[in-house]
Amino acid sequence: MKFSIVIPLYNKAPYISGTLASVLAQRFTDFEVVVVDDGSTDGGADLVGFITDPRVRLVRQANAGVSAARNHGIALARGEWVAFLDADDWHHPDYLATLVWTQARCPQADTVATDYLPVPDTLDMWPPRWPAMEGRPDIEVITDLPRRWMASPTLCTSSVSVRRTRLLAMQPCFPPGESHGEDLDLWFRLAEQTPVALAHAPLMAYRLAVEGSLSSGHAPLAMPPFLERMEQRALSGAMPAARRASAQWLAAQYQLTLARQALAVGNRREGWAWLLKARRAAGSKRWWLTAAMALFMPGPLVRNWQRWRMRRTLPAASPAEAG
Repeated sequence: MKFSIVIPLYNKAPYISGTLASVLAQRFTDFEVVVVDDGSTDGGADLVGFITDPRVRLVRQANAGVSAARNHGIALARGEWVAFLDADDWHHPDYLATLVWTQARCPQADTVATDYLPVPDTLDMWPPRWPAMEGRPDIEVITDLPRRWMASPTLCTSSVSVRRTRLLAMQPCFPPGESHGEDLDLWFRLAEQTPVALAHAPLMAYRLAVEGSLSSGHAPLAMPPFLERMEQRALSGAMPAARRASAQWLAAQYQLTLARQALAVGNRREGWAWLLKARRAAGSKRWWLTAAMALFMPGPLVRNWQRWRMRRTLPAASPAEAG
C-alpha cells in the first residue's frame, strides 16, 4: 500500500462527507483512509460509518485534541507514506498521483507536498474551482525551510505527505495537547532531517476561517511553543549548523510580530520588550519600521495598519508575514 491518509475528525459533520469524497475520487487508488474521530458529538463519525468503501477505516478515541488524533492515525497507518487531510479540506483528483510523481523524481526527500488553494467557507465555492494546469508542475527541493518560509508560507497540513518510517521514529510527531502551530513543529523538525520536495501545483484546497480582528483588550503575548523549541534547538546545537542562523532569524521575525501586536493595543512597554528580544533581526528594514512604530505611531494607527497588512497577506501562515 502506497498511502495512508490520516483525517482527524472533531465536530465537522457538515464537511466530512465532501472531504472523503475528494479522497475516494483520487485517480491514484493505492491508499487507505484512517479517520480518527476525536470524541465528536455532532454525528460526523456516524456519517463516516455509512461509507462502505473498504479503504476507509473509522477509529474512535476520547477527546484528546488534534495532535493526539493525528498521532493515533500515524500509529495505525499501513501505507509507505502518510498523507494528512483535515476534515473540512479537499484533495484534487490528481493530488496523490502528483505526490507519487514527485517522490520518484526526488527520492532523497522523505517529505513531499503540493501547493494549496485557499477557498472561502461558502457553499457555492465547493467543490473548489481548481485553476487550469498544463503539464507537470515544477518541483522545488527545500533544504532550509525556515529561510524558505520567510519568503512565503510553504506547507499546509493537508498538502503534506511523509514517509511512514520517518514518522514512526519521531512519535509523538505532533506535540500532544497543542493545537496552535503543532503542524509547523513537525514540518520544521522534519526539514532538519530531510529535504522537502514541493510540487508547485495547487492540488489541495482548505477553507479559510473567518478573518480575526485585533481586540481592544490585551491578552499576554507569547512565542508559540514550536518556535521556542526551534530556537532552543538552534541555540543548543541540536540542529544542523547550516540551519541555525535561519531558525533564529525566523524566531526573531515572530518576536517583531509580537512587538507590533503589543503596540497595536497601546502597550508600548511590552512592544519595546519584544523589539529588544528580536535583536537578531536588529538592523533589518522590518526591525527599524517596528521601532518607528514604537516611537511615533499611536496604538489605533498601528492597529489599523496591522489590519490592512493582514488583509494583504491572508492566508499567510508565516510568522514573518503575520505582522
